Amino acid sequence: MKRHEYNIVVKAQTNLLYGFALKFLRNQEDAQDIVQDVFEKLWVNRKKVEFEKAKSWMFTCAHNAMINLINKNQRLQFPGSEKLPEASKMERNIFESNQVVERAVSILPPIQKSIILLRDLEGYSYEEIGDILQLSSSQVKVYLFRARNKIKKQLKGLTELV
Repeated sequence: MKRHEYNIVVKAQTNLLYGFALKFLRNQEDAQDIVQDVFEKLWVNRKKVEFEKAKSWMFTCAHNAMINLINKNQRLQFPGSEKLPEASKMERNIFESNQVVERAVSILPPIQKSIILLRDLEGYSYEEIGDILQLSSSQVKVYLFRARNKIKKQLKGLTELV
């Protein structure tokens, strides 16, 4: 990959890569660090990475770095349970619902969490996700199915309590 191609890839993928890392890690600084590390690794490996496969390579690199960070920290970061000041009942319900969904996603195994984020929030195809995570399309579909079932089961359990 040439310098010009590197700049094109970085410009095109910065926001997508950052959004993926932020949704996965739930921490802006960590997400920024991951993206910066990915760009540095891409620059170092630019002669080995084909321009056409740079996007997949970067998301794979980001995914692996996020897994390593989580393993290093030995914890997941959950959003705080702070209340919205003077929020309407509807706003609080939406906020609490979002927290419940975020927690359901956050306790998934890392591979399933990545697939949910890439497919349902980022809109990547099964093939693109397979390239990013080095899985076949059928494996992506199976992991996605299992992740969605786990989330449904958790949410169903919560609605039965209410």
